[in-house]
Amino acid sequence: MRKTSLYQSHIALGAKMVPFAGFEMPVQYTGVVQEHLAVRKQAGLFDVSHMGEFLVRGPQAIDLIQYVFSNDVGRLDIGQAQYGYMPNAKGGIIDDLLVYRMDNQSYLLVVNAANIEKDWNWLVTHNKLFDASLQNQSDQWSLLALQGPMATSILKELTETDIDSIPFYRFTHGTVAGVDRVLISATGYTGSGGYELYVPNEGAEKIWNSLIQNGAKPCGLAARNTLRIEMGYCLYGNDIDDTTPPLSAGLSWCTSFSKDFVSKDRIEQQQATGTPNKRVGFILNERGIPRQGYSLADESGNDIGIVTSGTQSPSLEKGIGMGYIAREQAVGGNIIYVVIRNKHIPATITSLPFYHA
Repeated sequence: MRKTSLYQSHIALGAKMVPFAGFEMPVQYTGVVQEHLAVRKQAGLFDVSHMGEFLVRGPQAIDLIQYVFSNDVGRLDIGQAQYGYMPNAKGGIIDDLLVYRMDNQSYLLVVNAANIEKDWNWLVTHNKLFDASLQNQSDQWSLLALQGPMATSILKELTETDIDSIPFYRFTHGTVAGVDRVLISATGYTGSGGYELYVPNEGAEKIWNSLIQNGAKPCGLAARNTLRIEMGYCLYGNDIDDTTPPLSAGLSWCTSFSKDFVSKDRIEQQQATGTPNKRVGFILNERGIPRQGYSLADESGNDIGIVTSGTQSPSLEKGIGMGYIAREQAVGGNIIYVVIRNKHIPATITSLPFYHA
């Protein structure tokens, strides 16, 4: 089991460690609800250094990325990031990821930890057509996510970089807590604003400790999960995978049909005919917690789908979840039923996100 550069810091803080995507990661420190609400109301700090980073460079870097990536990176300015996914040959999803435009011929791809090897092999295979320069830099960087409404004021104490001027999904480079070469990105997976800091491994502990000393609360993966569910964000392996049609997952907004890309014809077909199933959000009308794998049923008890993500929402204090059901039933306000211990608990289909600041 691999460890991030901050492993000893997590142990010192009393974190409960669990295996995740081949790493020993902190799942919680003081408690999921406390950590969750700290992000919503103040600021929380996550170690997400298990994520992968690929540097793609050269005159044909953009051509390779345009072909394997759903979104249009040709629209990116230098210093801008973009969300999208890599489709596979069957019109499913290899991974969802962020692409950062570093300069004219250089891009950083940030991928999910569990998919690093799969994604890398996919890029290498398709690069035979393009001859871009590829570097897997996943072991060189630590990634800290400082999230919440107080993130800016906390980070300002540790850098002279003008972070107020970084718009959402933009980034810059600067020095943080005396550590040089930090990529400061106005991105996140929580819906509460903040920054993701890409830090050389040797500087990670200094920045982590400095942020905590300035008021950030250490948070684990469990709170990261409840936060992203409240926002309706997909988690690879739960809500999307190699078999998921991207448009059934609601990812048409990051699919650019104005360029060629892997499986474009299959995904255009999804757009033309509609997908049989659709990802929906739902709120339980009675007490109960929906969990991944629970069945979804109609009022007659017929099985109509499955829960892909679910939790007790600390912000709403209700059970919330996402899942896939037949498109004709995926209508806001419709009542469906979550099967929890053989009981059919009513839930109302609702628009995403669940949480609004």
